[in-house]
Amino acid sequence: MDKAGKEQVLGEIKESFKNVASIVIADYSGITVPVVTAMRDDFRKANCHYRVIKNSLVKIAVKGSKLEPISTLMVGTTAVIWSTEIPQDPAKIALKWAKDQPKFTIKGGFYEGSVLDLAGVSALATMPGKNEIRASMLMTLLAGPQAFAAQILAPVQNFAYLLDARRRELESAG
Repeated sequence: MDKAGKEQVLGEIKESFKNVASIVIADYSGITVPVVTAMRDDFRKANCHYRVIKNSLVKIAVKGSKLEPISTLMVGTTAVIWSTEIPQDPAKIALKWAKDQPKFTIKGGFYEGSVLDLAGVSALATMPGKNEIRASMLMTLLAGPQAFAAQILAPVQNFAYLLDARRRELESAG
């Protein structure tokens, strides 16, 4: 690759990593082309990017940025998987593929300014997503008014039950 080509790739990498939510770094050596194609499709469906980039180019592209710590993971055959939307998606899909394909191994990742090891990537994958957090927050907000309404309606409901019990008692007696 000539110097102009490298500069173009560096620009693309820097632009791609500008608004990154999370990154997973994996070793893909020994994986067949059909399997890699299927992996790329899975990542693409989740709005994630899967790209094999020369380690030295990634190191140059992230130098001086918040992503510079991932340089330590850029050794050997490396696939870089990232998302600009949902941080959990690259980790979830990569772990699924690592489980199915023993030759696909996760080296680590990056999230919120920290380099992650395999355990960190697993923890990231199990974190609740934005929609789950929103649903949980909504349920928390609705719990108070629901409990208040139940407390307000309880005496009326109990009185109705009392009247119904008395009616049934009078009907059975007479």
